[in-house]
Amino acid sequence: MTDVLDLQAVSIRRGTTTILDDVSWTVRDGERWVVLGRNGAGKTTLVQVASGRMHPTTGTADLLGSRLGRVDVFELRPRIGLSSAALADKIPAGETVRDVVLTAAYGVTGRWRESYESLDEARATDLLGAFGVAHLSDRYFGTLSEGERKRVQIARSLMTDPELLLLDEPAAGLDLGGREELVAALAELAADRKSPVLVLVTHHVEEIPQGFTHVLLLRQGKVFAAGPVDEVLTAQTLSGAFDLELVVDKIDGRWSARASGPR
Repeated sequence: MTDVLDLQAVSIRRGTTTILDDVSWTVRDGERWVVLGRNGAGKTTLVQVASGRMHPTTGTADLLGSRLGRVDVFELRPRIGLSSAALADKIPAGETVRDVVLTAAYGVTGRWRESYESLDEARATDLLGAFGVAHLSDRYFGTLSEGERKRVQIARSLMTDPELLLLDEPAAGLDLGGREELVAALAELAADRKSPVLVLVTHHVEEIPQGFTHVLLLRQGKVFAAGPVDEVLTAQTLSGAFDLELVVDKIDGRWSARASGPR
């Protein structure tokens, strides 16, 4: 398999604070990864490195065969789809849903004077349809529900037909129905062999869609465990990562975790 993402001994420091500490992680073609960990474990910072938006303080980060620090990141970033709260905050509330997706072709947020081909228009429409929000095309992004925004953001992240897709807590803020709709859509994406390599960041094992193959557990900025999902998501390993005694179950392909104790 080809290495899509290869981090070796990556650390991120800000002043005296170490956010990521000696992280080594390799993601290969065809894999679907989940990144789990407590708040402050370093998940979002890891995504920033993996998307080419942050350089390591020490260590090396190879993205799609190019090393950060030796490549023009503005040429690299269109090959990497990203959906995150930080990116969503940059989308103008008055932007139409269609343009939110369309502007990803130029890697911008907010349509200005750039022009788009009919193929771009068609792809944006198809992606909105794939995530069940085509009927919202003419609505303003700021008027959408949280669930609708999440689906529009994922459609946008796929606009450039990326080779790597990073989803940073896409289910955050969703109610149960919205979460389940999103998880089902991501399971379909994971099952499609034409889909890019997927990396999903979440706090909750209940949000892991079927079809995801590997898990990376972070604890205090370090890799606590990494490997195939059925090997890593054990009660012992997850309890260690979250500093809490947990019971872990898998039913009909979906995971759940709860604190252990008397029933």
